[in-house]
Amino acid sequence: MSGRVVLTVSGIIAAGLHEQIASGRRPRADYLELAQRFNADLLDYAAARTIAGRVGSVLARLGGPNLVVAYACWKIRKSCQAIVTDGEQVGLPLAALLKFTPGKRPRHMMIVHVISETKKTVFLDVLRVQNAIDRFITYSRWQQRFIEERWKIDRSRVLWTPFMVDQEFFAPERVAPSLSARRQICAVGLERRDYETLLRAVEDIDVHVVIAAASPWAKHAKGVATANIPNNVTVRKFTQFDLRQLYADSRFLVMPLENVKFQAGVTAILEGMAMGKAVICSRVPGQTDVVVDGENGRYVPPGDPAILRTEILRLLSDVEEAARLGANGRKLIEREMNLDLYAQRLTGYLGDVVNAEKRH
Repeated sequence: MSGRVVLTVSGIIAAGLHEQIASGRRPRADYLELAQRFNADLLDYAAARTIAGRVGSVLARLGGPNLVVAYACWKIRKSCQAIVTDGEQVGLPLAALLKFTPGKRPRHMMIVHVISETKKTVFLDVLRVQNAIDRFITYSRWQQRFIEERWKIDRSRVLWTPFMVDQEFFAPERVAPSLSARRQICAVGLERRDYETLLRAVEDIDVHVVIAAASPWAKHAKGVATANIPNNVTVRKFTQFDLRQLYADSRFLVMPLENVKFQAGVTAILEGMAMGKAVICSRVPGQTDVVVDGENGRYVPPGDPAILRTEILRLLSDVEEAARLGANGRKLIEREMNLDLYAQRLTGYLGDVVNAEKRH
C-alpha cells in the first residue's frame, strides 16, 4: 500500500512489548499485527504528545489523551494517505477536525466499539461528521444496524468483522492443566459484568469459582462490588500469561453480563474458546455474534441466578458435553475469529477505502 498510513493506539505502547511477545509471556498485540500488514506508523499517547506540542497540553486538560491523539492525527494529515482510528474516542473528534478543515483530507477508517451511547449519538446528530469517516468497522451486528438505521449510511460503509484472539498464544497445547487443579470454573473481566448474579448462582455449589476481575479496557469497571463473596469463590487479578493457565485449569467459562448493546466480554469469550472451553453467556443484544447456543456454548437470560445455576450444574455434570462445546469453540477460532484472519480482513477493508479514492 503506497502512501503513509497511521494507526492510532489509545494507550502507551509498553517498552519491552516485542520481547514479551517473542518470549511467549503475552499474546501478540493486534495493533502490531495491523501495523505490519498496513505498513503503518503507530501513534500512541506518547507519540501524540510529542506531535501536538503545547496545544496538546491544553487539549489533554480539556478532553484527555484521546483528544490529543485526534489532534496529532489532524496535524499530520497532509502527510497521510489514510488514518485508522482504534475507536470512536479518537475517531469522532478527528472526524470533526477533518470535516471543518478546508482542503483534501486523508481517508479515515474508524473501528467502532459502542457508538450508541447518548453523548456519541448527539455528537454525530448535531455535527454530522460521519461524512469524514469513510468506513465504520464494527464488532457487533447490533452496532452495525444502529449506525445504518440512525444515520442512513449505506451498508458498504458500515462493515462487521468478528473480533479476534491470538490463537497461537491461547491454545490448549501451549499449557497443561495443573496436576492439583480442583473442580473449577472461571469468569473473566470487568466491563459490564453482572457478578452479583453469578455469586448468587454458585453459592453452595461443589465447585471452585475463580473470578479474574481485571481488564485493561474496562470503562464501567465495578468489579465484584459486594462483601458477601461465597466461600467457594476467589477473586483476584491475573496477567495474561497466568490467565491462560486459569482457562486450562477450568471446566468452562461463565460470562455474566448486564443488558448491554455492544460486545462486552468478547475478549474473554474468545480466549476461553481458543483454549477449548465451553462458554455459558448471558443472552444480551450486543453479545450474540460469537456464542452459538448448543454448538459452542449455552445462553442464559441476564440477571437470572436460578437458570444460571441450573446451567452451571448441568455442564459440570456432563463432562463430554462441555468438551464437545469447547472443541467446537476452538474450531470457530481457527476458522473465523483469530488474529491473523482479523488482520487480513482489516487490511482488505483499508485497501478498499484507499482504492475507492483512486477510482474517484
